[in-house]
Amino acid sequence: MTVLTQGHAVTEEARNRRFGPLYSRNARAVIGRGLMATKSSNWLVMLSGFFEPVLFLISMGVGMGAVVGSVTGPGGQEISYAAYIAPALLAVSAMNGAVYDSTWNVFFKMNFARLYQGMLYTSLGPLDVAIGEIFLALLRGLLYATGFTAVMGLMGLITTPWALLMIPASVLIAFGFASFGMGITSFMKTFQQMDWVNFIMLPMFLFSATFYPLSVYPEYIQWLIQAMPLWHGVELLRQISAAAFTPATAIHIGYYLVMIVLGLMLTTGRLRSLFLK
Repeated sequence: MTVLTQGHAVTEEARNRRFGPLYSRNARAVIGRGLMATKSSNWLVMLSGFFEPVLFLISMGVGMGAVVGSVTGPGGQEISYAAYIAPALLAVSAMNGAVYDSTWNVFFKMNFARLYQGMLYTSLGPLDVAIGEIFLALLRGLLYATGFTAVMGLMGLITTPWALLMIPASVLIAFGFASFGMGITSFMKTFQQMDWVNFIMLPMFLFSATFYPLSVYPEYIQWLIQAMPLWHGVELLRQISAAAFTPATAIHIGYYLVMIVLGLMLTTGRLRSLFLK
């Protein structure tokens, strides 16, 4: 069979399958390739991203915590400052792992390695690529969340079994950021444009009530903070860590579910428009 005949067969297969050219139900091929690449060259980079929030927890939670003392946590109970910022830093850790994997890695594969073009010349569809890449970002977020939760346990910051739910909740947070990160990265063409990723993440990190209660800000700033996705992650993990569930817990979860759906739609649409013209 010639190369031309093989290519025609792949095209016909894509047209005739249930989801058309969008999805071949073979995202595992993308995941397998990503895991092999990580094992061979990227594991040190992944490991380094875990330590940043841990260092913040030790320096701010222990150092500044000695000055601040106890603060009011979810449900109105008094908790240590370290216990207050730890869930917030866990949300930051999940965000960092997902964003870095779905932006910088995707940017290189899309614009320099030309990896996605090659994948989409096979039977894979853009939704296969999107699901595979987002799963890899989620795996990174899961590893960060599990390791950070273990650090919290060693520091005596976990006081209820409900706190273990912070791990799947962190994966939900990572899913939201990863699904949007890949779609947004598809618009980036230069390294200078990629600097906008850090420009957006830094204010979210500093102003999502990570280190201070939302009430310390003026009201108009509070509305802006509550619109940012990281704030919902911070509040969700704080409520879980203290087992202080309220109707707002469902709102935070719903925020990320909507974010995931919209992000997947954006990413799939962008891959289709870029590579399946």
